[in-house]
Amino acid sequence: MTLLGTQDLSADSQGIAKAADLLRQGLLVAFPTETVYGLGGDARNGDAVASIYEAKGRPSFNPLIAHVASTETAKRFVEWTDQAELLAQAFWPGPLTLVLPLRSDHGISSLVTAGLDTLAVRVPAHPTARALLAAFDGPVAAPSANPSGQISPTTAAHVRAGLTGRIAAILDDGPCGVGLESTIVGLTGAPALLRPGGVALEQIEEVMQANLHHHQPGDLLTAPGQLQSHYAPDAPVRLNAESCQGDEVLLGFGTVTCDLNLSESSSLPEAAANLFAALHKLNETSRPIAVSPIPNHGLGAAINDRLRRAAAPRD
Repeated sequence: MTLLGTQDLSADSQGIAKAADLLRQGLLVAFPTETVYGLGGDARNGDAVASIYEAKGRPSFNPLIAHVASTETAKRFVEWTDQAELLAQAFWPGPLTLVLPLRSDHGISSLVTAGLDTLAVRVPAHPTARALLAAFDGPVAAPSANPSGQISPTTAAHVRAGLTGRIAAILDDGPCGVGLESTIVGLTGAPALLRPGGVALEQIEEVMQANLHHHQPGDLLTAPGQLQSHYAPDAPVRLNAESCQGDEVLLGFGTVTCDLNLSESSSLPEAAANLFAALHKLNETSRPIAVSPIPNHGLGAAINDRLRRAAAPRD
């Protein structure tokens, strides 16, 4: 993905309005949070989310945090609970992420959730981030605004050095107050501390008046940046298939005859955006799934990484 240029936007009303308009167009905008600059795209737009992975060169599709302007906005996308209300009242806006079940009418791209039925959501505290999210009035998926594996960016200059020409704009509001990543709390069952961060466990326990089960880092399935598993269909998955065998259904790529095509035009960003929804749809057939060869470069490497996990033997 190459753009003609990356715009530098000031963190005033005009720059924020322009950044929100770019997000509505499905383009990517880097913006400051209280920790680092985030690389934002519309979390409802699969092509925009695929562009985030492409711009970062992210090696695999992990869940992303959806940033929203308010608790009321969060409730449009997740099933809200009394526990979520307690924590949101205590710590939002701020460095706390809540993992909650998706609403049936959520509209979030499955590339944000990596095919899971939960969403990680938070309300950031940075005033410019909040102003942008309010102007956009929707969820923004935003990992750190740097090429994958490089040092996280705490200034617009850091973003510019790594992503110029790959994103539409950088909303510049000076250096970030460098801090810990957000704490992630899972609320899909018994409350669980999924990742320690900017809000201490003791603070959370005090608010909830109950102990959280503390998962060790690396053992998690629902925390952004820590996904060790994947969405796996019930039926076997066979990769690099030129045609179907037996009762298989074929997930195609490019100009092939198939049951469902990730991208007839051989677009890797389009294929990435369609990947999880396609696996879900074919899984509903209860038939084995064969998958056409996917080029192993750019986003294709991430697509193949996820497909290999889907095809791996089950315990």
